Amino acid sequence: MEKHTQDETYLVPQTTAGATGKRDLRFWGVIAAIMVSAFTSALDLTSVSTALPVITRELHGTQFVWVGSAYALSSTAFLPMSGGVAEVFGRRIVMIAALFFFALGSVLCGAAPSMNFLIVGRTIQGLGAGGLTSLTQIVLSDLVSLKDRGLFSGLLGLAWAIASFIGPVIGGVLADHGAWRWLFYLNIFTSVFAAVLVFLFLRLRTPTGTVKEKLMRIDWIGNLLVISASSAVIIALTWGGIQYPWSSPRVLTPLILGTIGLIGFFVYEANVAVNPIVPFSLMSTLTGLSGYLQTFVASIVMIATIYYLPVYFQACHGSSPTASGVDTFGLGFVIAPSNIVAGITIARTKHYRPQLWLSWIIVMIAAGLLSTLHAESSRARTIGYEVFIGVGIGILTTGTYFPVLAPLPVSENAHALAFFIFTRAFGQVWGVTIGAAVLQNYLGRHLPAAFDGAFPQGTEIAYAAIPLIKTLPPDLAQATREAFASALSVVWLVMIGIAGLGLLTSLLMKHLTLHGETNEKWGVDDKNNSPISPTADSESGDVELISSDKH
Repeated sequence: MEKHTQDETYLVPQTTAGATGKRDLRFWGVIAAIMVSAFTSALDLTSVSTALPVITRELHGTQFVWVGSAYALSSTAFLPMSGGVAEVFGRRIVMIAALFFFALGSVLCGAAPSMNFLIVGRTIQGLGAGGLTSLTQIVLSDLVSLKDRGLFSGLLGLAWAIASFIGPVIGGVLADHGAWRWLFYLNIFTSVFAAVLVFLFLRLRTPTGTVKEKLMRIDWIGNLLVISASSAVIIALTWGGIQYPWSSPRVLTPLILGTIGLIGFFVYEANVAVNPIVPFSLMSTLTGLSGYLQTFVASIVMIATIYYLPVYFQACHGSSPTASGVDTFGLGFVIAPSNIVAGITIARTKHYRPQLWLSWIIVMIAAGLLSTLHAESSRARTIGYEVFIGVGIGILTTGTYFPVLAPLPVSENAHALAFFIFTRAFGQVWGVTIGAAVLQNYLGRHLPAAFDGAFPQGTEIAYAAIPLIKTLPPDLAQATREAFASALSVVWLVMIGIAGLGLLTSLLMKHLTLHGETNEKWGVDDKNNSPISPTADSESGDVELISSDKH
């Protein structure tokens, strides 16, 4: 590493030195900062799903799916851009900005007087959450080499799992006591705490140049294409089969245009963009492509499990939001150790394929077991099945980015991880909407006729009606519970097929050596936020590819 005076720049090529860099108080402070940031976004994601029936009823809304989809839409649309912005402006300022937007959206959600207002707040919240999710992974990759990252990925997974463990209970307790708005207000405190840690410890080197020069380095056309195209697809998925028929022009038009836009985005990035936000090299290997596809599929299953297990407990067992949160403890309880064990085994064995293959098999079997549940199934049986699927999900959340990063030089970490998180968030949109479409369409055909008399708004109100099932006449209540159980059984059958697709895509990946380098360009700054040259990257010719796993 060639080091200049403080008034000059660091011209730092990729090196192996980072793999043995010291891990002092500053390092662990950064780890704490990104763990709290991960916890903050995960707590919101998992707590809202439990309280959603109560929120929907209180705000007199019918489009419950938009509470999750608006959040996912904005976070997904911003994710590819977040990597490029972090490369241009530095990690610290982007993470603080993400925390600000997350806190602002939380304030708006907590104060929401209507469902539409809540959806606007969730959109702003999602913008911040997308940045947080992306930057936590990018900063970790800056400081820890891939071969040593298993344990630290497990720590991030632990923060996420703790949030998913306590989130449903917090959501249920607050919803039961008419205080669901505090679900969002609590985010203000965690966001401020995370911002303080980021401000104190996250002092990585920052790029040189004026604001104008930095803005010129951003791929604005590519960002416009991916934001508009992904938004169109998400809107179509959210409307399809729920608000409008799948054959409706209001669904087909944005779906077709969005799909064409995404294809155009990848063509533009591969052939035209000067500073592409998704370089073609990210998916130029079968292993990398397999990693992205597995990430997408795993996210569908994960979010469907988080969203629709509480629905089963509340609709079929008559559980309160608090009780359903307790009943989903099993999911979070096993995700944390599964994350850590998967990370440790990958770090020790330097292999990632066996763990991923095992996880897909577990998820398929567990989804099959969940599909056998009916309205009278015992609580112990249900919790046992959710624990089983939690093991598979825990392994997947840690393991899927190893095939994404193994074929790439570390100089591509920011772009690769931003697109990795984009793929994960895009999959979560599909998970929410696929589950919602199956649930609503099945209920529309199988709910007892008397249900329409009790709720004239029809199946659009079915989600909001969950807390009121216990007030129906006994025969009608039982028939409604059985209809919900059968609808959710179909959801799990669909998840078997989707997990099977994940297993098939996992067969594409090859075993590659996990490299031991970090990008010293983004190391901890011990010289008062010393600048780095924008040319000190992979274009300098100092980067060596780890493998040649080309198509």
